[in-house]
Amino acid sequence: MLFPKLPKNIRLRTLEQLLKLVYAALKGELQVSREGTVLGKMGPGRVFGELAILYNCTRTASVQALSDVRLWVLDRSVFQMITMRLGMERHTQLMDFLKKVEIFRNLSDDRISKVADVLDQDYYAEGHYVIREGEKGDTFFILTSGQVRVTQMIEGETEPREIRVLKQGDFFGEKALLGEEVRTASVIALAPGVEVLTLDRESFLKLIGELEAWKRDYGDIDRKALTVTHPRPSSSTSSYAGLAPASSPVVPEPPSPTKTAMEQEFAVLQLKDIKRLATLGVGGFGRVELVCINGDKSRTFALKALKKKHIVDTRQQEHIFAERNIMMETRTDWIVRLYTTFRDAKYVYMLLEVCLGGELWTTLRDRGHFDDYTARFFVACVLEGLEYLHRKSIVYRDLKPENCLLTGNGYLKLVDFGFAKKLASGRKTWTFCGTPEYVSPEIILNKGHDQAADYWALGIYICELMLGRPPFQAADPMKTYTLILKGVDALEIPNRRIGKTATALVKKLCRDNPGERLGSGSGGVNDIRKHRWFMGFDWEGLRARSIKAPILPKVSNPADV
Repeated sequence: MLFPKLPKNIRLRTLEQLLKLVYAALKGELQVSREGTVLGKMGPGRVFGELAILYNCTRTASVQALSDVRLWVLDRSVFQMITMRLGMERHTQLMDFLKKVEIFRNLSDDRISKVADVLDQDYYAEGHYVIREGEKGDTFFILTSGQVRVTQMIEGETEPREIRVLKQGDFFGEKALLGEEVRTASVIALAPGVEVLTLDRESFLKLIGELEAWKRDYGDIDRKALTVTHPRPSSSTSSYAGLAPASSPVVPEPPSPTKTAMEQEFAVLQLKDIKRLATLGVGGFGRVELVCINGDKSRTFALKALKKKHIVDTRQQEHIFAERNIMMETRTDWIVRLYTTFRDAKYVYMLLEVCLGGELWTTLRDRGHFDDYTARFFVACVLEGLEYLHRKSIVYRDLKPENCLLTGNGYLKLVDFGFAKKLASGRKTWTFCGTPEYVSPEIILNKGHDQAADYWALGIYICELMLGRPPFQAADPMKTYTLILKGVDALEIPNRRIGKTATALVKKLCRDNPGERLGSGSGGVNDIRKHRWFMGFDWEGLRARSIKAPILPKVSNPADV
């Protein structure tokens, strides 16, 4: 929007709205200062306040008009809506295109979405070689526009022979993904040039799996094998059955049983039946109390009371409903159980499973940091919970030690699902949410995110457990986000606290590209379990609760606070 008379329009906006604007100077002179110190001056053509369209942060400097000025002003909500729509459209178009490419036809939407994340786009002008016969290669190509000519040197001939012409939707270079690194044909761009999507061998094998079952006869028996495919192979060429992605074993959901005695009890339970024993925590949202039912202290629960006014003032209604719905459908040992909900004139209440060991953050604060064995145990507990959520197409988005509660036997459970969201297969979400130190680059840049954001957070979580602090940390959120965007490779991780193997795992989890993160590949969470840092870890013992936890909380009875 253009505001010729800036001061008048500025007065019409609240402080909250001003913090969400980015400005571009068209006319006049401006002065930049911080705490009374002049930092510099700006004239036409300069942009300022640009971080406000990415982050919900307070301004770090003041800008004052030295003369009459004219500015372009862009509101963050408008910018985010535009980028979200463009991102959704681009992602949908790319997925629709990939579904028509033969090699991807039998992949799930979720797997195609991850392939879309790691594809690069390149352009080749007319006459340029896309690949050259005899060179080494590890890249797979898909034509998105234009045509290419495939040529091959035949023994006894002096000039390369044209084999075929490929067009939009065709692909080539797949033999490089099978380990045959030397190109056996040349591919040359035709007028007016071509656009291609590219995928390297590492990403392809990670996301899709081995292709040994997918070898095709091109009818080139009398010539050396071509590197390129026929645009439309006959139906007898291949069934493509071997393209189904390898994945971690899917545990079938148990059949829906009739209501248990406990569920029947909670169905008729009323707020007046609950007795408060002690306060477990207090915050701006409300409080959490230790409670029992009808005075029976042998069985205790946590009652989370949320102020209705606070929910409305902060526009959290949607988050509260999502938290309730997601927690009511989760039934696993790795997530705090929600039994029922109540409400009265002032509060809404959640009756939850109690974990008297408290927040993992409190234990971490008291100890400073955890050793390798302790951190590995707590990361394994979280990984089990994340796998359960991701199998249900839920992205958690709020992993941190504060949201990991210790049970009496020292095992962890995830809690607080206000940021959790259920996603359709292969889809993304654009909501900016999470704890600043844990948000992934794609959330900051409003590119759309999915379960891969949880793998980024898992890498940060490992660092915090072993270092005693998150790796990306600054005086204010804006500086924290800037550090995150610089990437994990720019970090100097102290070797005295976190070893090389753990550091390697963190760097695989915290790749800038979501599709390249460990856990996002065809092996899913199992790829993380197979990492060297977990070598020798007893996963079956963890699930059976038969291995001793490294830290045992001092809890003497169900009412011990």
